[in-house]
This record gives sequence, structure tokens and C-alpha cells, in this order.
Amino acid sequence: MTSKIKTLELINLRKPRHALTREIYRDEDVYQQDLEQIWHKEWIFAGHTIEINKAGEYITLQVGDYPVVVVRDDSGAVRAFHNACRHRGSRVCSAAKGKAAKLVCPYHKWTFGLDGKLIYAGNMGENFNNDDHGLMPVHCEVVNSYIYICVAEEAPDFEQFRKDVSPFITPHNLEDAKVAHESNIVEDGNWKLVFENNRECYHCDANHPELLNSFVENLSVAGVGGDDDPELVAHWDKCEAAGLPSRLVMDEGGQYRMTRIPLSAKAVSYTMDGKPAVKGRLDNTDVEDIGALLYFNYPSTWNHFLGDYALSFRILPLNSGQTLVTTKWLVPKDAVEGVDYDLENLIKVWIETNNQDKELVEETFRGVSSPSYIPGPFSEIAENGVCQFVDWYCDTMKKKLSAS
Repeated sequence: MTSKIKTLELINLRKPRHALTREIYRDEDVYQQDLEQIWHKEWIFAGHTIEINKAGEYITLQVGDYPVVVVRDDSGAVRAFHNACRHRGSRVCSAAKGKAAKLVCPYHKWTFGLDGKLIYAGNMGENFNNDDHGLMPVHCEVVNSYIYICVAEEAPDFEQFRKDVSPFITPHNLEDAKVAHESNIVEDGNWKLVFENNRECYHCDANHPELLNSFVENLSVAGVGGDDDPELVAHWDKCEAAGLPSRLVMDEGGQYRMTRIPLSAKAVSYTMDGKPAVKGRLDNTDVEDIGALLYFNYPSTWNHFLGDYALSFRILPLNSGQTLVTTKWLVPKDAVEGVDYDLENLIKVWIETNNQDKELVEETFRGVSSPSYIPGPFSEIAENGVCQFVDWYCDTMKKKLSAS
């Protein structure tokens, strides 16, 4: 039995509105198909353009089996390349981020321009042609500071996504922001458990006291449901009157969603006291209480946009049982630490929340790893979001595995 057939058969065992089976989280064949069918074919959030403002600045990431480098070239364009030397394959850039006038392989000093072209390769003989050995390009698109890459030979359409999400993000002026802080944690759990945990707040009351100082406890407001909650509709009306697109937009396949939600009473930011963490505003309105714009895009990112700062989250699978979670706090670029914001106050809520989520994911992974584990049903009241993610995953895998 091939790994594709095996994975398809395992996915087909899932009961509607139930959690996934043990094998979907643990089996190495399933994990490899996750990489091949999703991570190696979909658009993946890499980072922000504001992290590579100057020519030669770069970031690196590992997308499944593919090391990738994203760099600002001499013309100001953002480019992405497979981070493997065209000589004998060493990674050209080993640091998570950096700046270089040229990209130089550390092994034999093959040297590439910021456009990926090979400009120096010593001792290769007169018949060697530099033009045949440039870095291999990776599909790269930018929308409102978000850099997306796709390592597939042919990338899915990006324009509908851009059209849908840009009106929501534009008022938050992320191109005029900076990264005030970045955290990277490794969660010992399958990547799907990490996203499942994010897609519901059923667990928040018992596990996230810091977050619940500001995050709304009304589960119908915080989910992926319709537009019939009066509290939610009133918030949409207020924000849209101020020029902020707010009503839920979700693509037909359920891969991405944008919606704005209110925060809890009197809270205007994710802080311990609910007050702004940053003096001044990141958005372009004068409405203090705009709540939070929530944006996810499977499989790699979820995000929160507030009036004073924004949060971007990126997940990358390291193996079947480990996931890298990167969180970035974005503030106005002119904001000065210690003057316009206190860093500890800015990051405390989500540092604590991330650590709590890490423990939840790891305990769940230990539990679902038991041969005795039998998947239970999702709550129809509190877990519509996680059910929607699992449905998307199963539908996507079925479609791609059946077609390949």
C-alpha cells in the first residue's frame, strides 16, 4: 500500500464533527503526505517586508523539506530562493536573519547576487557557465507587508486572496510598523494540533487568565459562525462606519478568513489591564475601541490586529511531533521602547498565552498518541472553529490525494 492510499484511507475513517484519529497525528506516512500535499503546495507565510527593509537583508525558514531564503534585492524587490547552493547543496544562508551585500555559500565560496544569479565560482574551468547555476527561485508574493512563498513548481492563484484580505489589513498601516519583539517556541506536538488549539476558545476560561482580561468570552462572537449575534453585528456596524472592513469574509474552501470582533467590556488592547500598550495608533482611525481583526490562513498563520499594535503568528512543522511557533509584535515604526511602550506590558499576555497553549498541545499530543485513544465529538456550541479547520484539512487532503 502506498503512503498516499494509506493516508486517504485513514482520513476517510474520520467521523463527521469528530476529532482526527491517532494515526493522522502520529503516522510518518501521513506526515510526509501533509508536507507533499499541503506544505509543499500551498502559500506559506514567511515573514514581513518590514523585517527586510534594506537591500541585502534576508530571513530564512524551513518549509517541510525545503530550506528557503527571502531577501530584499538591490532594486527593492522581495525575492525568495531555495536556500541550497547550486554546487554541492550546502545552505547558503544559515542564520535566521541577516544582511549581506552578496549571498556567499560558506562551503566553497560560490557567490550569488541578491537576484540569485551566480557571480563567482572558483576553479570550475573554462567550460563552466555561471548563468546555468543561479539559485533556484521560489514563488513569492507580498500583501500588506505579509510575505508569502510557495515551493511548488506551479503555485496556486494568489490574487483572490489578495483581493479579499487587503481591504481589511490596509487600515492598520503595517508597512509603517516595526517588529518590537519576536518569540520562537517549539511545541512538542503535531502541527495540526497547534492549529486546532488556536481555532477554539472553549479552553480559554480554564487556561488563559491573562488573555481573558481582554478577549471576549462570548463563544459565538469569537468563532467562525454567521452574522446573527447582536453584539458582533453592532461592533461591525461601528467599525465599518469608521472605515474598517469588519464583516466576516471566508473563501469558498475555508482556507482563510477575516473578521473583526469586539474585546471584553472596556478593554481596547491585549494587555493585563485592557488599556493600550502603545502610545499612538497603528491603524488610521480615531476610534479607540475597534476590537481585534482576526485573520487566519491555513496552514501557516493566524493574526490579530488591534488599534495600537498587531500580532502575527507563524507555524512551521519540524517533524511529525514538533512544531515551531513564531510570534511577532508589530508597533508603529516611530514608537520608542521605554517611552511609547513598555516591552513587558506589550508582550506579557501573549507570552503567557503561548506558553499555556504549548502545554495544552503537548499534553494532547501525549494523549492522542495512546493506542487506546478514540476521537471524541466536537462541541456544536464552542468548537465550530476547530471543526472547520479539521474539515478543511480532510477535504484538502482527500482532493489532492485523489487527484495525484
